[in-house]
Amino acid sequence: MARVLIIATDGFEQSELLEPRDALRDAGHDVTLASPTTDPIQGMIHDKKGETVSPDMTLADVDTAAHDMLLLPGGVANPDTLRMNPDAIGIIRAFMARGAPVAAICHGPWLLAEADALHGRRVTAWPSIRTDLRNAGADVVDEAVVVDGNLITSRNPGDIPAFNQALLAALG
Repeated sequence: MARVLIIATDGFEQSELLEPRDALRDAGHDVTLASPTTDPIQGMIHDKKGETVSPDMTLADVDTAAHDMLLLPGGVANPDTLRMNPDAIGIIRAFMARGAPVAAICHGPWLLAEADALHGRRVTAWPSIRTDLRNAGADVVDEAVVVDGNLITSRNPGDIPAFNQALLAALG
């Protein structure tokens, strides 16, 4: 059983958090959600409000060494807000530094750019942020899922089945 950390805040794309979380849990992995506060966070289904989810802990309380994988769901507001949060960026940098699996979908790779984790890496993402990722040094491709070493990226909610398969494969 692996311990997976998801970081998210208001504006996360609902399917990109809930579906991978459920697939990981169904496979027997322990999944923890961290956010800037433990207040419920608002999910989105594209541009409409979806469910709220209650985080298990704050970003400030995360012990990165206690987790085996990091998952970064998309949504537009979620990563755009988190990229301004030093705790979120510190968590990403810690996972990347130790080579632990880091998975990001849709707009989630924006956080990887902010963490300066993309130079020379092959990734995919939502089309509107691909220029940002290229500017951060990534080799950006248009594929359902891209695995480059410890880094797993996908483009959109339609890619979740392939994304989930790559997550589970990375955990063995």
